[in-house]
Amino acid sequence: MIARIKTLAGAGLVASALAVAALSGPAQAAGELHIEAQDWSFSGVFGTFDRASLQRGLQVYQNVCASCHGLKFVAYRNLADLGYGEDEIKAIAAEKQVTDGPNDEGEMFERPGKPSDRFVSPFANDNAARAANGGALPPDLSLIVDARVGGADYLYGLLTGYKDAPADMKVPDGMYYNTGFAGHQIAMPPPLFPDGVTYGDGTPATIAQQAKDVSAFLAWASEPNLEQRKRAGVMSILFLLVFTGLLYATKRKIWAAVH
Repeated sequence: MIARIKTLAGAGLVASALAVAALSGPAQAAGELHIEAQDWSFSGVFGTFDRASLQRGLQVYQNVCASCHGLKFVAYRNLADLGYGEDEIKAIAAEKQVTDGPNDEGEMFERPGKPSDRFVSPFANDNAARAANGGALPPDLSLIVDARVGGADYLYGLLTGYKDAPADMKVPDGMYYNTGFAGHQIAMPPPLFPDGVTYGDGTPATIAQQAKDVSAFLAWASEPNLEQRKRAGVMSILFLLVFTGLLYATKRKIWAAVH
């Protein structure tokens, strides 16, 4: 009797699992994305950030993304990693007004940003952000690359994925067809346009180039210590290889008489 109950229970679990798979399968298939891998300078064990691309990506962020998306975990002084000098960083920070205080009278006040400040958010709080965006909360981009499956490849695919919808697909008003977004319908309008920014180094500002640069910049923002981590990993591996060789040589010397 007990064996029969166990068998029925097992069969029930299998049936339930199959039912869940049957129900969720079409939804997952509909939202599946093919994320095309890009050639990133920071990929691989020895990969490093392309400073010129990061600076262009910062320019795209400031001119395109910063009106809606914050970068609250990055301080202006961190831009030294991108190759900016102290005076340049001070100038970039001073372009923003920061709420500080209280002062001697107990009141808050506005002052120009300083290198120690974090990137100023475009909205005072989440409610203000929702109110300005039809109820949607634009995500902060500080950790967006680490937060999304596919990382920088996903962002690049999303930014370059705005296309005309297929003839047999109805896109609701206020939505846009995007091949790089799950479900292929997104509320965010296309943010990038040809020559939407003018790069200081003269690089042609195509949509693909802007997407590549800002994705690289946000990859750095998500993991600014990536290069140090890779160097530490390589040094650790080299140390272990040398240490293993020394141990083997010591073992051969100690056991030479026995063998």
